[in-house]
Amino acid sequence: MENNQRHPNPDDRSDNVEKLQHMVQDTIENIEDSHDAYPMANEQEKRAIEEKNKRREESINAMRNEIKDEARHNQN
Repeated sequence: MENNQRHPNPDDRSDNVEKLQHMVQDTIENIEDSHDAYPMANEQEKRAIEEKNKRREESINAMRNEIKDEARHNQN
């Protein structure tokens, strides 16, 4: 009988910091793009942009905390 058990891939965290930094930069660019669209938006769109940017800021903070955690992990 053939052994078809699956084994999980090893946890490769070596490039997590780089990926997270790229995600932070993309999110910052999205915020900047929304600032360009803001003057042309109606009131409802402006509220949606503001709410979305607030969530983006929260995501950036979370990603920066994760970058710190990953950097600490890579030092050990």
